Amino acid sequence: MNASLWQVVIGHPLFALALTLAAYQIAILVYQRSGWLVLQPVMVSMLLVVGVLLLCGVEYSTYRIGAEPIAWLLGPATVALAVPLQHNIKRIRQLFWPIIVTVLAGGALSVVLTLVIGWLLGADWAVLMSLAPKSVTMPIAMPVADQIGGIASLAAVMVMLTGVIGTALGPLLLRWAKVDHPAARGLSYGMNAHAIGTAHALQEGEECGAFAALAMSLLGIATALLMPLLLAA
Repeated sequence: MNASLWQVVIGHPLFALALTLAAYQIAILVYQRSGWLVLQPVMVSMLLVVGVLLLCGVEYSTYRIGAEPIAWLLGPATVALAVPLQHNIKRIRQLFWPIIVTVLAGGALSVVLTLVIGWLLGADWAVLMSLAPKSVTMPIAMPVADQIGGIASLAAVMVMLTGVIGTALGPLLLRWAKVDHPAARGLSYGMNAHAIGTAHALQEGEECGAFAALAMSLLGIATALLMPLLLAA
């Protein structure tokens, strides 16, 4: 392929869209063939997209505009999580107070341990505040981090790493701890690996996915409301 034709290809409006879809399909194939939980499709596809953009000299802003149709689907995909929640609403009502206690206690413990470990390792205030909301989904973590004195872009990276690592290690740790109940597993995925963990939970079963979506939502709301009040005071 000569240089002029290549420039036409990377300059096409559908280049970013095709690149994103192709990278994700390759990542899924690698994940399924390898069976390695560390090779999460989100991480692998991101690395593929970044590598191609660097090789082609395409600016992220240009890629972002081209991939906008995929971003539009995030809203409907999030709303669709209400389907497994509705199907398991009776079970959720039965476990309402245990769910609330688990989300609040687990969320608080996660933040405290993160801040303590970061402080012991010598992280400055901006880094600590970027790490604090790492367990909630990115659209919540970024503005929260910015509000409490962190760095939104660093928070986004930490959220992604938390989701990938949590999803990779979660099944192994839950198996070691002999946690088999779908509700308990779902809460763990949703609290510790947010959207990526919820996607994995849905693969385990609808009940597991429903509780993961619920935990992710409740923890996100609690973080958005309480963390700025507690850490920015």
